[in-house]
Parts: sequence; C-alpha cells; structure tokens
Amino acid sequence: MRSIRLEKVKKSYRGTLVIPGVDLYIPAGKFFALLGPSGCGKTTLLRLIAGLDQVDGGKIFGGDDDITERPINQRAVNVVFQYYALFPHLTVFDNVAYSLRLAKQPKVLIEQKVVRLLEAFHIDKHLYKLPAELSGGQQQRVALARAIINEPDVLLLDEPLAALDFKLREKMLLELIDLQDKMKTTFVYVTHDQFEALTVADQMAIMNSKGEIEQCGTPKEIYEFPHSSFVAKFVGTTNLFDGKLKDLESEEPHIDIPDLGKFKIYIPQKKEWMREGCDVMMSLRPEKILITKKRAKNFSNKLKGNVVSIVYHGRSTQYNVLLSNQMRLQVFEQNEEHFPQEVIDYDNEVYLYWQKENVVLLQR
Repeated sequence: MRSIRLEKVKKSYRGTLVIPGVDLYIPAGKFFALLGPSGCGKTTLLRLIAGLDQVDGGKIFGGDDDITERPINQRAVNVVFQYYALFPHLTVFDNVAYSLRLAKQPKVLIEQKVVRLLEAFHIDKHLYKLPAELSGGQQQRVALARAIINEPDVLLLDEPLAALDFKLREKMLLELIDLQDKMKTTFVYVTHDQFEALTVADQMAIMNSKGEIEQCGTPKEIYEFPHSSFVAKFVGTTNLFDGKLKDLESEEPHIDIPDLGKFKIYIPQKKEWMREGCDVMMSLRPEKILITKKRAKNFSNKLKGNVVSIVYHGRSTQYNVLLSNQMRLQVFEQNEEHFPQEVIDYDNEVYLYWQKENVVLLQR
C-alpha cells in the first residue's frame, strides 16, 4: 500500500502535448477516481504511472521512492484494462496464476491462492473454462483476480466496466468498493462516467480537455463546491447564470443578472478574485430548486417561468422551465411515492425557489 505523487509530469505524442505538466497526489489506501472527458489524457496518465509509457518531463513517486525511470515490473503496480486483456488460450485458472508462476512460487501455494481468490469472486466453478466461454461480468472478475493475486501496492483500473450493461456495471461497482475496502490497496480508477466516479471514489480528480487537473477533493466537495464552470457542468448537471457581484461588503451580497434581477448569495469565505462589480457566474444545481404553482415563504430567491418540457427519470422528474430572458432552467424533483405531489404539467406557470446557501459563485 503506497501513495502516488506526480510532479510536473509531461507527455507528448507526435509533437502534441497531451499531459502539460500535471501535479497530482493519490493518497495511500484510498479509492481514487480520475474523471474527465474522452480524449483528455486519463489513460495516458495511467500508463505513465504504470510504467507502460515514459514521461517527457517531471517525476513520479511511489511513496517516497522516485519510480520515474523504473520498468513496470519494479513498480508493484498492476493494471486492469477496459477489455480485460485476458490470455485467450489460457483457462481461468492459468490466467490468474500467470504472475505467480513467473515469480516461481511453489505449485501448491499457487493452487491455494488462485482457488481461494476465485471462490471469493464467485467464479471458482469456471476454473477450467477459456475466457471466450465466460460472460462479460465473469471476464471482468477474472481480470481483477489476475491483477490482485500478487498483492500489488497500487491497482490501476482503466474504464474496466465500460463493456458491461448498466445493471451489471452497478453490481460490479459495489463489488469493487468491497474489494478495495478489504484489500486496503491504493486503487486508481479512470473513467469518463461521473456516476461511476461519484459511486466508488474516496477522493477524485477532474481533468479537463487540455489534460489539466481542474480540481481534487472528495466527491461531495467537488459536486457541492466546484471551482470552475467546467467542473460544475461535467460533474452532474447545473444551471449557470452570468452576472455581476454587488454589495460584496454588506450583510446581503447579491448577484445582479441582466433581465432577471438581483439574487441573494452566501459567501462563507471571500476569495481573492472577488471584487465589487466583477463579472461572476452563478451555479445552481437543479435538485436545489423548489418548483411549485403556489407561492412559498422563507426562501431567499424566487423566479417565475413556464414549463416547456417534462422528462420522467424514474427516481426523479426533470422540468425544463423557460424564463423571461429566454433561458431554460432545469429542475429535478424527487418522485416520492409516500407523499402526494403537486401536479405540474406542460405550459404551467411555475415559481422557482432556492436558498442563498445553495448558490456557488464561479470566476468568469
């Protein structure tokens, strides 16, 4: 179990800078997710940590050791790829036993370790099947078993669930969480799927399309307090409003949004870039908004609009509301079976309420 630290790591391919000097700290024994859009350099970063590719600049540390120049077999790191990369001509048993045999461990010990691990993964009935005879979920378990059989310090997972259907992905995510909790190994999970990242991660980092780290933190910190509009839009869904910061030094600071009005905000800690009259962006999550056809009291802010579309998501309903400035605002309402809900339909005029504490201010 060890931490991973990247200092000013750079990587180029054919003259194109993919990783532009990344600093990143991955704590030991944590389930760490690296989240970003397709093509942003997540897999490249993973390959650099693994030693499959060499950096063009910067340093990589495993714990206190500089492993920048070490070959992959000296890094105590294993990788699970998106399409598993199982040996097609080897049985399940032989795939999982492969690294132990390379290490010349005793035959009896190898058999004990492999069988015990495959029992834990509920695939011991398939010991002598070839990968082509297994389902996607079973192949994924075999790939994981093969990766952890030699107890690596760090396990790198490159979109390992991408080939599975949604229900199986949900199930395997929970199994991965249980596995990491038992092993206490450092897991680094690469994905472009925010649901996966928010589900599994103790800590996470968000990469933008330029290969830069936008923000690191816990899933809750990143979702509730994004540092940029990119993070706010990429992790979850949000409504963004452009405006100007007003009455910053007063007891009731607000943001002035053209054609909509003034809205109260809460600033627990003033940031360096905040100045009276400066351009800002207001981020408001759809689930933080109350939608109703009635007037409500005790809310900091209010808007009015007309419902232009309704999307039923099962657990929640999404309302798209047209405001007076022609902006469309999204609202998510939980579908509570135990409580009667107000019926809101197309073309209904509605009020939208939210508290000032639910507003996140972003620099423009």
